[in-house]
Amino acid sequence: MAARYWLYGVVEPATGEDFFYSFSHLDGVGFGRFLELFSAAFPDSFNLLHLDQASAHVATSLKWPEKVIAIFQPSHSRELNPLERLWEELKRAFTGKNFDSFTALQKAVFRKVNSLTKATVRSLTGWPDLVAAKRQLQKVQSF
Repeated sequence: MAARYWLYGVVEPATGEDFFYSFSHLDGVGFGRFLELFSAAFPDSFNLLHLDQASAHVATSLKWPEKVIAIFQPSHSRELNPLERLWEELKRAFTGKNFDSFTALQKAVFRKVNSLTKATVRSLTGWPDLVAAKRQLQKVQSF
C-alpha cells in the first residue's frame, strides 16, 4: 500500500493564525487527537470550527473539548468553508510536481505550510462576512 498522510488544519480568518498537524489517517481517532492538540494549543480561547460532514468529523466516539464547538456545513458545500480556499492554494503549489520520495513530498508540504504568513491566511480565508460575525460574537461575549 502506498504511504499516505492527511494534513489537518484550522485557521482564524480575522487574524490569519493557523494550526496544522498531520496524521496517517483521516478518521475519528486522528481527528479526536487533532482536537486535543488544538485545544491544548489554544487553552484560553473559545473556538468555533467550521466543518464539513466527513465521517471523521461526525464520529460518535469524538470527545469535543470544552471550548471547541463544531459548526457543520451542509454536505457537498465546500464553497461555504473558508479553509477550502487555503487547501486549494496548497494544492495549486504542488500541481504537476514530482518528488523523489514520500518524505520529500511531506517536507515540501510542511515548508509551504510553515511559509504561510498571517496576511496570506487572512487574504485567503478572511471573508468580510465572517470577520464581521466574529466581531459581533466578541461583543456579545464581552457582556
